[in-house]
Amino acid sequence: MKFATSFVPDIRFGDGVHDTIAASARALGAEKVLVVIDGFLANSGLGARLAAQFAAEGVAVDFYSDFAGEPKLAHVQAATAAARGKDLVVGIGGGSALDIAKIAACAAASSEDPMHYALAANPLPKAPLKKIMVPTTAGTGSETSATTIFAGPEGKKLWIWGPETKADLVLLDPALTVTLPANLTAWCGLDAFVHAFEAATNRNAHAGAALYAHAALGLLTEALETAVKHPADIEARGKVLLGSCYAGVAIDNCGTAVAHNISHALAGLAPVHHGLATALGFEATLAWLVEADTADLAAAARACGLSDAAMLPGFVGDLMDRCGIVRALPKAFADFTAADLAREMRAPENQPMRRSTVREISDADIETFAAAMMALPKTL
Repeated sequence: MKFATSFVPDIRFGDGVHDTIAASARALGAEKVLVVIDGFLANSGLGARLAAQFAAEGVAVDFYSDFAGEPKLAHVQAATAAARGKDLVVGIGGGSALDIAKIAACAAASSEDPMHYALAANPLPKAPLKKIMVPTTAGTGSETSATTIFAGPEGKKLWIWGPETKADLVLLDPALTVTLPANLTAWCGLDAFVHAFEAATNRNAHAGAALYAHAALGLLTEALETAVKHPADIEARGKVLLGSCYAGVAIDNCGTAVAHNISHALAGLAPVHHGLATALGFEATLAWLVEADTADLAAAARACGLSDAAMLPGFVGDLMDRCGIVRALPKAFADFTAADLAREMRAPENQPMRRSTVREISDADIETFAAAMMALPKTL
């Protein structure tokens, strides 16, 4: 067996650790900082508290929060412009805020537009701005990964990848996640679960990443339902947040697979929450996937407390039921057909996820999966 693991950023975990953001930036040598923060968070009082933190540390700070939903090219371009001349970028919020912050910290170190680096067309600057990532949702794992996702000029999901995008410091504070609504807690949590599962079972899986992936599966299995139903349970919130972080480490090493091929393809058609799309794609393909009957699938099942991989489809369906996940797509998908989704699943940007799946995905499989997904109600 041979494998290599990517580096894991400095991680600090604990209730209230977000109160150290400005001090941490100062400790990293920052004098001028850009904070990329979800608009809701900025207006909730957190933005004002952060401004006071930085003032107390004598660090100049600007804020960028003019974005909503999935990151778009205009967002990363605006954040990049705001980051030029800064020493450090803080990303605080969901995966969108973190990905925008990571791209901005890299692209701001050059005179290039972020599209210059899309799909690894060109190498990233070797001396990016320093980065502190503070997730407020538990799902994407972007705080520990080298991948960033955004919608390009045609609305298709693009990625920028490289170790240069990774955080210098990750602050995990479960207190920042307690106001996340139940449906978003469930969608994000299932996204993290699928990250861990796919990283542990795809063609790129290895023992170095399994350490994190299996720990994530155990934490999420134990705590996600409680976090959904009892949002103020700080212990459950912390376990889900840590599980998401570990899952991010796992996909940073091994990537994802068929469920993410589907969720990215869905996003190429119409707006849909990534966690929901991934959960739906996972459920639709899991029975097919476990027929591969690999040792990695068996080990992932054991990490979930199951004795056999064949139990996974029923287990995942039950977990989704207990977390209140409605099997439906947004109304905008009524304008599209299974053929449209199959075309997106075959798009070049989605082929790495197709190839990494432990079972070979035939064109007939794609047609079957696309039909199953587009048969879901379009009621959200």
